[in-house]
Amino acid sequence: MRKVGLILSMLSMLALTAFTIQNLWKSDKGHSELGFSITHLGISDVSGTFNEFEATISSSKEDFSDAVVEATINVGSISTRIGDRDAHLKGPDFFDVEKYPEITFKSTRIKSVGGGKYKLTGDLTAKGITKTVEMDLNYRGTVENPMTKKPTAGFKLSGTIKRSDHGIGSGFPAPLLSDEVEITVNAEFQQ
Repeated sequence: MRKVGLILSMLSMLALTAFTIQNLWKSDKGHSELGFSITHLGISDVSGTFNEFEATISSSKEDFSDAVVEATINVGSISTRIGDRDAHLKGPDFFDVEKYPEITFKSTRIKSVGGGKYKLTGDLTAKGITKTVEMDLNYRGTVENPMTKKPTAGFKLSGTIKRSDHGIGSGFPAPLLSDEVEITVNAEFQQ
């Protein structure tokens, strides 16, 4: 009798798992931006963007509390509005785009801190080095986009990473360029 109960319990769990629908959301390139800033000479911040990136979110819950986030960034799309500086950043002193054309991120955990805010933990790979990072994720709501008629969700991701963790700009000490790099992503995702 116990075996039958155990088997029925396992079948019920499998059935529930089979009917859990994972929704895939893709970043809307026209309404998404990936920015960064770094302190220069200890007195001012210099900012820039990566203009080409793709991100997806898989989630079965409306509040995204089980979200899995993945992103791929085209490092060659870096822009600080200064051509010479961008060329230097793409070179071997910093990102070495020829050898490492992409930065990737894949979340490993999401934890609610209340009010649509989460701590998002994941693996960030840059210049072939993978490190675990934790970022703040703010879910800003879901609406129907009046232009596309598709469900559209908005998010803001922010946090700090260390360039030294990935060997980026290791020849430039902290008094010249801060080790900490502030990351801010504002993005819309559509189903």
